[in-house]
Amino acid sequence: MPARPMDPRTRRSRSALETALRELIAERDLSQISVSDITKRAGVNRSTFYEHYTDVHDLAAAACTTVFDELVAASPAAVPPATPDGGPPDNPLPDLFAHVAEHAPLYRALLGDDGSARVINHLLQRMTVTAHISRSPAQDTGPYEASVPADGAVPPAHLADDPVATGSTPHDPAAAFVAGAVLGSVVDWLRHDCPGTPEEMGAALWPLLIGIAAAAGWETERPGFPAAG
Repeated sequence: MPARPMDPRTRRSRSALETALRELIAERDLSQISVSDITKRAGVNRSTFYEHYTDVHDLAAAACTTVFDELVAASPAAVPPATPDGGPPDNPLPDLFAHVAEHAPLYRALLGDDGSARVINHLLQRMTVTAHISRSPAQDTGPYEASVPADGAVPPAHLADDPVATGSTPHDPAAAFVAGAVLGSVVDWLRHDCPGTPEEMGAALWPLLIGIAAAAGWETERPGFPAAG
């Protein structure tokens, strides 16, 4: 069922709150940001905040949805494992790490030691869902299937048919393993202040991810994916 469109007042309130949080994250750690800080910066009252979000972490997941979607879309889980002519896939990891580097302050705030476990779990679930759909495109993915754009990007949070929001994410250990490997590499890179270029990171990690994905059965789903070994 398509999500009902927001009325203009709700859209303005959410936009103001999300913008305020993104600005504050650039100034201090997420753990140091309160609801009062956000509402003061956004120019709204606390009751308006709680009409839309349960707490700061809930707002953080929503406020960074666009950036999260870019990360998910850039991750290997969202990239077809073979080119249209059946050749091996292009390495998407340099683009992934370039995206992370571009938004490094935001990702450090959300995924670092003083970040939000709830936001990390939310992002991991979104990446797992995308990996599941990429690995098993012919399988029924339930209500989420209709909401996934053709480019594989995960739709915004707070949609009625979003499996992360509804708790209906698929049980796919292989997809979860790949998503965890990608996100873990991102978190570790940020923790060490992003050493090496995105191209160097991509070249170093791509053979490992190819082997993991092939062992998990990606090559059995679509022709042309190089076998591990």
